[in-house]
Amino acid sequence: MNRQVTMEDEINYLSKFVIILITVISISIIKAQNNTPVGYWKTINEETQEVRSIVKIWKADNGKLKGKIVKIFPGPDDDPNPVCEECEGDRKNEPILGMEFLWGFEGENKKWKNGKILDPQNGKIYNCELKVREQGEKMEVYGYIQLLVKIGRTQIWERVKKGEVDLDSGRTIGKEWE
Repeated sequence: MNRQVTMEDEINYLSKFVIILITVISISIIKAQNNTPVGYWKTINEETQEVRSIVKIWKADNGKLKGKIVKIFPGPDDDPNPVCEECEGDRKNEPILGMEFLWGFEGENKKWKNGKILDPQNGKIYNCELKVREQGEKMEVYGYIQLLVKIGRTQIWERVKKGEVDLDSGRTIGKEWE
C-alpha cells in the first residue's frame, strides 16, 4: 500500500525539522558562551579544597579581560577584612575584597594570554594565561615568570553556577549563578 504524502505531512515534517534545528543552534550558542572566562569563578584552596573567593571576570571596553575579587571566605583564624600588606603603589594596604587583580588579557573564546595576575598574599605580580576547559566549567589559571622558559604554577578555578554559592557562608546550595 502506497500512502501519498499530503501537504499537511510535509508541513509536519518541516515543523519538526525546524524545531530540532533551533534546539541544536540554541545549545551550541549556550555552550559557546560558557567557553569564555567572562563570568564568576570560585578559587579553591588547594589543600582543603574549600572555596577561598569568588572572582568576577569581564571584558573591558578595550577588549581585554579584567578580574576582581567580589567575595572572600576567610578561615576561622584569618582576618575577615584582609588588606594587601605586601602590595606596592596604589594597592598597598588596600582591601582585597573588590580589588582588581587580573588585567590585560588578550585572546578569544577559550584561551587568553598576555595578562597579569596579582597574588594578594605576597603582593607580587605575575604574567598569566587563562584557558577554559571542560565545556566552560573549569579554567586553568597559569601564573608565571618568564626567564629562558616559563616558570610558574597552575590553579584550577570552577565556574560559579547561579545560586550555587551562598555568599555569606560559602556553602554550596545549587542552581546557576551569573
